[in-house]
Amino acid sequence: MLDIQDTPQSPDNEDPISSDPREFAAKVNSWVPHDIVLKDAWFPLAHSFAVTKKPIRRAVYSHPFFLWREGSKAIASEFHPAEGAVASKSDYSDATGHYPVIEKYGFVWGWFGNPANAAPEHIPSLPYLPEEGGLPEHMLGTVRFDCCAPLSLENLIDLTHADFLHADVVGDEKMDKETVEVFHDSETITMVRTCVNKSVAPIMKMFGGVRDDVQQVRQVIRIYLRSHAAIAYGRFSPGDNVQLFHPCVPETRDRTRLDYVMNTSNVKKRNPFRYIMPKASYKVSRQDSYMTSPQSPRYMRPETRKDLHSPLDEAGQKYRVLMLALAERQARGDFEYRDNVSADCSKIIGYEKA
Repeated sequence: MLDIQDTPQSPDNEDPISSDPREFAAKVNSWVPHDIVLKDAWFPLAHSFAVTKKPIRRAVYSHPFFLWREGSKAIASEFHPAEGAVASKSDYSDATGHYPVIEKYGFVWGWFGNPANAAPEHIPSLPYLPEEGGLPEHMLGTVRFDCCAPLSLENLIDLTHADFLHADVVGDEKMDKETVEVFHDSETITMVRTCVNKSVAPIMKMFGGVRDDVQQVRQVIRIYLRSHAAIAYGRFSPGDNVQLFHPCVPETRDRTRLDYVMNTSNVKKRNPFRYIMPKASYKVSRQDSYMTSPQSPRYMRPETRKDLHSPLDEAGQKYRVLMLALAERQARGDFEYRDNVSADCSKIIGYEKA
């Protein structure tokens, strides 16, 4: 757990982003992502299709979650059902060792925290995923990162990194104009990047039927802090929209599980982009892991070098401070949701429902 004495504190009702610049910088540079353990949150533990009558094991912060079905109902428990009667339990389950569980958006979600506080309205809004699930399995996948979940998400919210690390998939940094906006509340942070005449993503040229040399691009990353889950939404003209759900479940302090969904239902069935784009996540994740896996252990060792930032790091710096503020609040015993994560976020991400 985060020791609240390790970082500067803000009054409960003060926005940590608008604090004194020196205090803000001190918080940014006190970042040790491994120390953050957030509770009272829903985590997407598994794709619905993966949960059957045969129990499977997942974990959140090393706490075991066994998942199985009784009839059509999904069950989540601290204990394998073969263990029989439960002699003891933790603070995260009820008297029988069961966790609160919800099935939505094609996932089985488990509650990590006080069971009495579990409520459906704390499930994040994922507007381009059908609430009843049912997307074909070629749009789903699983990858893993050998790094802590907050570090993976800090990397993700810097949308500009893709131009360099994933240029062979999503295109390089060449464009006429770029603007970046960052929005936040106490539970979320959103980065919106707009690019004018950007180089066409190679995957769209090869498989998406785009013949132009440039695209008009609007990319959005929205992170739900407690659930360590992100929406990645891109509008490409010419081209097809990219609709990715990118949850980073913290299995351990150094291991992250990503059961992703890329909904390409909007792409015509005869267009190979519909089937190939979801699988690009396997290549992109290897590239991300190449960068983040060596970084992760460095936060656990003494370091004399300064933590340097560029003007493009605004979203990442604010993400750090918001995560620290939420951890500080929880360390003081305040687990209340001050903002509604289930509110439809279609407008802020620029998604137009059919």
